[in-house]
Amino acid sequence: MTRLSVNLNKIALVRNARDSGLPSVEWAARTSLEAGAHGITVHPRPDERHVRASDLPVLAAVVSRYPGSEFNIEGNPFHNLVPLALAVRPHQVTLVPDAVDARTSSSGWRLPDQAAMLAPVVDRLRSAGLRVSLFMDPDPESMHLARGLGADRVELYTEHYARHSDDTGVLMRYVEAAEAARTAGLGVNAGHDLNLSNVGPFVHAAGPIAEVSIGHALTCDALERGLGPAVQAYVDALANAATGAAR
Repeated sequence: MTRLSVNLNKIALVRNARDSGLPSVEWAARTSLEAGAHGITVHPRPDERHVRASDLPVLAAVVSRYPGSEFNIEGNPFHNLVPLALAVRPHQVTLVPDAVDARTSSSGWRLPDQAAMLAPVVDRLRSAGLRVSLFMDPDPESMHLARGLGADRVELYTEHYARHSDDTGVLMRYVEAAEAARTAGLGVNAGHDLNLSNVGPFVHAAGPIAEVSIGHALTCDALERGLGPAVQAYVDALANAATGAAR
């Protein structure tokens, strides 16, 4: 079954609007894991508008109390991510080529163009015993290049699928990219704009997918359902996808 990693950035965004510390990202992590999530994802940006560097050891400690759960830190490795990751030592580091002023991630790494700059970063993180995932567009031809850099996984950037989830041609591009990644020896993650209506069909078609990272849509659903029930709904959607009941 595909594992669910809950991205807490939007919880942190709401918290940062006031000085009360509410809602607590520690509470959100604990509630998500108790509801069945398999991990926690954060994307600490340089301006700390979402999760802050000071949140990372707190969240790592929470995750450590739930055996089998994983902590995933994502971000641009050239924006101070590497020192943070080496200090906290998450289970996985997802390298994302977002600009400092980006509202959200908007593209994957361009390979082979950016391979030379990425290679020493991947090597440094893997030498420290950390799993490395590269945020990638659904380009089947690039997957062997990601593996050649030493990456353990790729995370397929799924915004285009989310905007065109009824387009079979778009979905097949992701299926082909996932197959190419697995053939190259990579694990496959996915994330960005996945939600309750589209995550099941995606995983069913492109699987096996190791992990999906979901934050914005899950946070929106939590406003209606509550955080625990929202997490449970996504876990159920992934379980149904695994058994073939994607819709």
